[in-house]
Amino acid sequence: MDALKKLFGGNSRQFGMIFALVALIILFQILTGGLTLTPDNVINLFNGNSYILILAIGMVLVIIAGHIDLSVGSIAAAVGIIVAIAMRDWGLPSWVGIILGLVIGAVIGAWQGFWVAYIGIPAFIVTLAGMLIFRGVNQWIGQSNTVPVPKDFQFIGAGYLPELGPDTGYNNLTLLIGIIGVAAVVFFELRSRREAKALGAEVPELWVTVTKLVLISAAILYATYLFATGRPGTSFPVPGIILGVLVLIYGFISSKTVIGRHVYAVGGNRHAAELSGVQSKKVNFLVMMNMAILAALAGMVFVARSTASGPFDGTGWELDAIAAVFIGGAAVTGGVGTVIGSIVGGLVMAVLNNGLQLLGIGADRTAIIKGLVLLAAVAFDVYQKSQGRRSIIGLLLRGAGGGRGGTGTTGTPLQPDETTKTSEVLAKDA
Repeated sequence: MDALKKLFGGNSRQFGMIFALVALIILFQILTGGLTLTPDNVINLFNGNSYILILAIGMVLVIIAGHIDLSVGSIAAAVGIIVAIAMRDWGLPSWVGIILGLVIGAVIGAWQGFWVAYIGIPAFIVTLAGMLIFRGVNQWIGQSNTVPVPKDFQFIGAGYLPELGPDTGYNNLTLLIGIIGVAAVVFFELRSRREAKALGAEVPELWVTVTKLVLISAAILYATYLFATGRPGTSFPVPGIILGVLVLIYGFISSKTVIGRHVYAVGGNRHAAELSGVQSKKVNFLVMMNMAILAALAGMVFVARSTASGPFDGTGWELDAIAAVFIGGAAVTGGVGTVIGSIVGGLVMAVLNNGLQLLGIGADRTAIIKGLVLLAAVAFDVYQKSQGRRSIIGLLLRGAGGGRGGTGTTGTPLQPDETTKTSEVLAKDA
């Protein structure tokens, strides 16, 4: 137990959701007779859930700021049908169609952000109205018909890294990405250790760092092997590239920038944040607009993978995205959450769905199980905080920018005066 505490930062629950994800994978690998971790299944699982993971990145920022967005599925459907028709009827190139979709998403987000931030209508009501409005837009513009999209547009949702270099039996670009990933993990871990030493902070024992790096590197390399050895014509999917870039960008924004700190401050204590100079209206406007842009991107990725836009696209997506964020450890009251946590939560739901399908479990029982998992995750998080402990997300990847929001450095919930001080510090960054 002492070894576990050292390895996982003093608390064996620090990587609770990652443990849950690994446990689910192992369980379904056993129950399905090895079908879960086949290259083709992993690639299909990733492709089939990439749009939900994209939505989860935007949704976690909305929830951290203390809001909720119920319109993302309808926005995705509306943007998808508009872009599909524009490319079919106006002959727009695919890249112009993508830009058009993102612009439409920004306009929709600005519309909803205006009502939330500057008029003061709760986001729940605004986005509930948006869910109805943009679902109607999808069916009105598309006349409830299916509209195909061009072959080159399908690349963003169903494409793979090309084959380059000598024939090694693997996809060389996928191998290169895996190697770069391992090198990045090692570099940043060692740099973090070196900076901690320079500041005189406590540094984990060398065996702890080495063991952690070995485990993470092994996981990355095994995933690389699975993606690089799929059936001919497949490799690491393009939606995975898009998702990876978004995780890096939004992970940096949320943990390393002024606007990211302000989002946490507004969600943790809006009044204290405003008193310390944070422009809460601007923050709320930006998170709502950003969510709509990512919803537009998710809609286009889905349409590209499906090869056509239809009247039922986006149905229930908002529930899956919200579930991913809460399973990933975000707090219902706002101020707590990370991009990485939401991705882990989304993967938990994806593996659960996939595993139950491989076992032949019907949609009815699958929905029941998913609901129970969501309830259990949030209940556990509430219990942890009621006991004065760090929430799941507070334990997840502590020291990598993921523990901010809702807890102090000792692991206890922030008191009102502490939250005020935190907001004052954040405001100075502005």
